[in-house]
Amino acid sequence: MGKYKVVDLFAGAGGLSLGFVKTGKYDIKVAFENNPNMQETYRRNHPKVDVRGDVCAADYNEIKSKYGNIDVVIGGPPCQGFSNANRQKNTAVSQNNMLVKQYVRAIVELQPKAFIMENVSMLKSDVHRFYLEKGDENLIKKYNIKVKTTPLKLLDEKFAFDGMLDIIEDRYAVVERIWDNELYSELNIIYKSAKSNNSSKAAEKFKKVLTNHKKKISKLSETFINENENIDDYIKGVSCNAFHAVLNYYNGSLALSSIKEAIEPAIMIQRMLSKTLEIFDNNLLVDEYRTENGLSAVIRSFAVFDYVKSVLESDENGYILKDNVLCAADYGAPQKRMRFVVMGIKKSISNKAVLPKPKFDEDEYKTVRDAIGDLEEVEPFITVTDDIGRTLNDTPNMSDLAKKLHDTDLVMNHIITATTETALKRFEAIGQGQNFHSLSDEMKSNTYTDPQRTQSTIYIRLQYDEPSGTVVNVRKSMWIHPTKNRAISVREAARLQTFPDSFVFCGTKDVQYQQVGNAVPPIMAYAIAKKLAKLLKQK
Repeated sequence: MGKYKVVDLFAGAGGLSLGFVKTGKYDIKVAFENNPNMQETYRRNHPKVDVRGDVCAADYNEIKSKYGNIDVVIGGPPCQGFSNANRQKNTAVSQNNMLVKQYVRAIVELQPKAFIMENVSMLKSDVHRFYLEKGDENLIKKYNIKVKTTPLKLLDEKFAFDGMLDIIEDRYAVVERIWDNELYSELNIIYKSAKSNNSSKAAEKFKKVLTNHKKKISKLSETFINENENIDDYIKGVSCNAFHAVLNYYNGSLALSSIKEAIEPAIMIQRMLSKTLEIFDNNLLVDEYRTENGLSAVIRSFAVFDYVKSVLESDENGYILKDNVLCAADYGAPQKRMRFVVMGIKKSISNKAVLPKPKFDEDEYKTVRDAIGDLEEVEPFITVTDDIGRTLNDTPNMSDLAKKLHDTDLVMNHIITATTETALKRFEAIGQGQNFHSLSDEMKSNTYTDPQRTQSTIYIRLQYDEPSGTVVNVRKSMWIHPTKNRAISVREAARLQTFPDSFVFCGTKDVQYQQVGNAVPPIMAYAIAKKLAKLLKQK
């Protein structure tokens, strides 16, 4: 029999695809990836694949008529979890959750023999939920999906005002009162700086923000006041008060300490309008608005994973699902990356979906040294334009893993961020396994707003004889080489992810680091693909 035909959704740079291809049992026909830089990398390394953009526009009938029946669908739809998204940004709905629905649509329309879905290990948690949209009620009934009431707080009690209900129930009234993005962004920067204004150091920082934004916010404030000051409307009045407050600070008639209180009502009301607009734009079903303790929209929600299971395990679709959190180190990657993996297989093919068993015990884990030790003395490039590749021959002390990954003489992407004087001093002070928190207080200053809350993955010096932690965008996290006082290169990060040296990443330096950090370790993908091929062969 020929190879299994595969469609890869949310393909990224192509780590999952690579693992499947390496087994020799799969042929990737179509890959969907919306990011142009990742598309370029994917095309370069998988030149025979039909690479397409937006998965929301996918026509699966056209794909079937062009390539025949698709056997396997793979991919990792991003899924934020709306309570996570809420804390970070002022958004009611995470659009990323919607991409899980697109993944399910692909399975339902293509009806492959099997599918693999991978995601961050939190996907199974209750945090990842869909708000109920108009039209979802039929879906809930049909597949018997559990729902719960999830009140979405729109406005705290201290900012409530008469007539707010009339406004939020009328989309036109909301749109008429919401500021444009530039205006909100400028005042929100000032508000956020004012919030941390509780020490002399913070006050100095706040003054600096106000000075830097003076020209822009002054102009925007004057324009807004001129256009809206004489309109008899509560929200426009509160907005004008906020912009007057900013101008009064600049002309010396308002104290620094009074700014936050003066602009907060306007910011909070704008956040309410923004969430309300999302409710309209996402067709969310509001059961009622509650006005005790401020203002809340009562919306029902259902867990993302409940939805996936209920739809795909239904008689109509006929899959049997197996899910687990897998650790990449168990399959030979030199990093402890945890991924939530779901395998689905048609009940008509197998009565069990089974994920691969770990290959390595903890005492046998591959290490950072195994992955990158042979690159230690290879001089990295600083700019992408200089990267003509480094010729690297096998060396006697190369580990088995390095020999496996070193499949070409010319190694590209051995690029690092130039080291600033501040960074170099920090690098010199941090030992293997230590991070930003091990620095003295004076060495921590001038980088992060609140050094105490800085994540422990920032400025971490890798330990040669341990697996690394989860590879992220190591440029942003300032990961340090185990023995050299420099950053980890893109190629070294790719080695930790188990990409072979022949796999070339395209785009700017930051884009390359990001692609590596987002990827699925090909060695783990290989183990999953191999196990799946065994199950498919049973029939």
